[in-house]
Amino acid sequence: MADLTSDFLGIKSPNPFWLASAPPTDKEYNVRRAFEAGWGGVVWKTLGEAGPPVVNVNGPRYGAIYGADRRLLGLNNIELITDRPLEVNLQEIKAVKRDYPDRAMVVSLMVPCEEDPWKRILPLVEDTGADGVELNFGCPHGMSERGMGSAVGQVPEYIEMVTRWVKKHTRMPVIVKLTPNITDVRKPAQAAKDGGADAVSLINTINSITSVDLDLFSPEPTIDGKGAHGGYCGPAVKPIALNMVAEIARDPDLRGLPISGIGGVTTWKDAAEFLALGAGNVQVCTAAMTYGFKIVQEMISGLSDYLDEKQIGLDDLVGRAVPNVTDWQYLNLNYVSKAVINQDLCISCGRCYAACEDTSHQAISMSDDRVFEVIDEECVACNLCVNVCPVEDCITMEAMDPGTVDPRTKKVVEPEYANWTTHPNNPSATAAE
Repeated sequence: MADLTSDFLGIKSPNPFWLASAPPTDKEYNVRRAFEAGWGGVVWKTLGEAGPPVVNVNGPRYGAIYGADRRLLGLNNIELITDRPLEVNLQEIKAVKRDYPDRAMVVSLMVPCEEDPWKRILPLVEDTGADGVELNFGCPHGMSERGMGSAVGQVPEYIEMVTRWVKKHTRMPVIVKLTPNITDVRKPAQAAKDGGADAVSLINTINSITSVDLDLFSPEPTIDGKGAHGGYCGPAVKPIALNMVAEIARDPDLRGLPISGIGGVTTWKDAAEFLALGAGNVQVCTAAMTYGFKIVQEMISGLSDYLDEKQIGLDDLVGRAVPNVTDWQYLNLNYVSKAVINQDLCISCGRCYAACEDTSHQAISMSDDRVFEVIDEECVACNLCVNVCPVEDCITMEAMDPGTVDPRTKKVVEPEYANWTTHPNNPSATAAE
């Protein structure tokens, strides 16, 4: 069984699976159950400054998006940071860390955008024995209206300023949690790095309204006839999270900045994808809220089996896919493939035909007895048919060998790599050297 021991910023944990700062990490009871289930670490739900705690709504806090089988694809969360007293949270963090010294304990923090509140709270967190802090610059609702959360995360100058304050007043590793509600995630990441952050974590939740009650005409979840925007999370946000992680990992100015990947991690495969795109570990929330804490056991066994199969270590996986992430203009325009239908697997449902005939390139034929075949002369290799086919591996994309003739273009498939930057149709093309 592969060794999944993780060392992120010098914070050691038995595996790279941490619970994210969220309802599952709001109290001692939950976190103890999580550690007993096998989680490698937690980011304790965001703490605020001392004094009266925040007040949450006393009604529904989640809106939901479902797949056709009622599988939960996304949650819209309107819950705020912890609504329990700071001193109670600190006592519980200390007790849990004492009893689970081998697990990562990172504490999420959000206080007003002034130096003194940060200066006051950081020593209190240090006294618990916590391994690090995560600065919550991502929450898009409730706290952002008070000048915190994403209100800070959307302004790189604020990120750098607050990060400098925190680094000035603590010895603990500092992770900056980034908001996805921004045009270019590299700019806040650069600000965090310039401020001295030891790592960034992303993504936080996406500003959203998931649905509208068409009887009450109110966004859901509905509180006394009204609704509000909230933070979207779950499997549906994974593609956005993967892209933002990759953007940071492959940026020359940010290369080497450790990343904690967050956003829709539900299976070991999801986690492996984040790791391959440069994340040093992953944080999970919605999957635990959907299936319970023991889901981590499948993640652990699955990732371990995968590493054994590939005969690589955990560190070998981190960043493995980053060199293969590029921009569109550098994709090989001389690469040609065609769709191929496996007739032994085909169930004659006709989805491929309908999709291609109505919305694509009319490259699939249907016989009177419902046999579907690819018309190579029309196939542009868009792979829409692969994606709509309900049978795995029934339709595959097969590359054409160099030297053969593409029946669609009547051109020979060239062996040389060529991209848009030198293509004759590009008015800005530069001559190949």
